[in-house]
Amino acid sequence: MKTIHGIQYLRAAAALAVVFFHAAEKTGHHFTIGAAGVDVFFVISGFIMWVISDRRPVTPLEFIRDRARRIVPVYWLATAVMVAGALAGLFPNLVLSLEHVLASLFFVPARSPSSGEVWPVLVQGWTLNFEMLFYLVFAGSLVLPRNWRLPAMSGLFLALVIAGRVATFDGALMLTYTRPIILEFVAGMIIAEFWLKGRVPPLAVGSALMACSLGGFALIGLLALPFDELITGPLAVLLVLGVLSLEANGCVRRVPLPALLGDASYSIYLWHTFAISVVAKVALEIDLGAPATMFMAVLSGTLIGVAAYMMLERPLMRRGNARRVAGGLAGRAAE
Repeated sequence: MKTIHGIQYLRAAAALAVVFFHAAEKTGHHFTIGAAGVDVFFVISGFIMWVISDRRPVTPLEFIRDRARRIVPVYWLATAVMVAGALAGLFPNLVLSLEHVLASLFFVPARSPSSGEVWPVLVQGWTLNFEMLFYLVFAGSLVLPRNWRLPAMSGLFLALVIAGRVATFDGALMLTYTRPIILEFVAGMIIAEFWLKGRVPPLAVGSALMACSLGGFALIGLLALPFDELITGPLAVLLVLGVLSLEANGCVRRVPLPALLGDASYSIYLWHTFAISVVAKVALEIDLGAPATMFMAVLSGTLIGVAAYMMLERPLMRRGNARRVAGGLAGRAAE
């Protein structure tokens, strides 16, 4: 699939927003709106999956296998580092249980024995629980005729959200999967369908949508307003629509650094908290000062993610792609 540079840059921006959010938490600053990077990720995820499946049809099993190769190895490794660190006493506030570790590894929402929150061992992995639900439902939809897939998925996710509004759930599973945030995947798919049909907002409208989105995020951040996915979700949708409008009108070109950060966004998201925690502890020991600590935390969190992408994620992806190509050639030869 031809790279959509604007989407790559949004992936980079979303990852960096989360890095800033966690760095601010550790250094006494305020950047809660950075958590909205997750909303942008979810809209992008729906968009990408719909476009990819349209341009490269796959079976449900092939789709799940491809997603697992992309997501699971690096996440399991990062989770293993957390578990090893906890066993070594490096994370004194992390309480481990076999049930919670297994639930974390297999993307099952469960309450953490450390906090009671519905978080996996690697806290930021909570978003992957939503991603995996989306992937499973998406894979199931591939058995349907193409014209039925989007209505079927939209109906299912909407029904789950409505159930969460009219019923009270105590279990971690239903508390997680009835949140309105799952509709961001649907929004991404709807945007993708319009994109594939060449129906994107004109440049003036797209620019206005971007301005409204960025202005909304900035207003929330500057005034420290309360927010949730019902607010940040629509803002993320406007942002993706605006960027795609600029892309369609030839206003977006490849720029090496943002492109690299977009490629590395998953690794940045998974690994940044390790570096931020180290920087925060060292800064406290040497009395570095809050602004410098914030800068170093963001820089180190980003760099560790890029390094993990270069040394772990990308080699694993290449190996998986090589196996998939070899398997396809073997299958054709057998025919």
